[in-house]
Amino acid sequence: MDLIEVAPTANPPVCRIADFGKFKYELTKKEKENRHSASKVKEIKFRVKIGAHDYETKLRHAEEFVEKGNKLKIVLQFRGRENAHKDLGMVMMKKIIKDLETMAHIDMPPKLVGRAIGMTLSPLPPAKRKRRFAKIEEEYVEDDDDHDEEDDESEESDSPEATHEEEAAK
Repeated sequence: MDLIEVAPTANPPVCRIADFGKFKYELTKKEKENRHSASKVKEIKFRVKIGAHDYETKLRHAEEFVEKGNKLKIVLQFRGRENAHKDLGMVMMKKIIKDLETMAHIDMPPKLVGRAIGMTLSPLPPAKRKRRFAKIEEEYVEDDDDHDEEDDESEESDSPEATHEEEAAK
């Protein structure tokens, strides 16, 4: 067991009694983990003719990746006759940039390479990020059974037979 100075700049300095070898190992492991997560690049592929729901799902995944601190590579692929409409691809990339501007900034602007357009995005600082496509989780609330019985009783009194009986009693 060793006396290890944990925070030398604090006033008063903070020390802890621990095994020095284990302490150094944990420090290197933390540093390696921090370096590793920042350099990961996640790729999301789009197509020119994508449905609205699919588009939102892919953007939701993109926001999740950026939230974790990963870089994002967006690729828009063209197939067959789509190759004649590269301008539609650029419009789609501009839409993606606009939708993700609250989460990430552009490292490499959209660039046409062969049959695809690619761009790279980096996450904004955590304080500046704001999700736009977060999944809305609603709680299911069951109706009370008592409410249904009250409706049944009121329906019975409104029936034509009930009104006829009331008139006869008068």
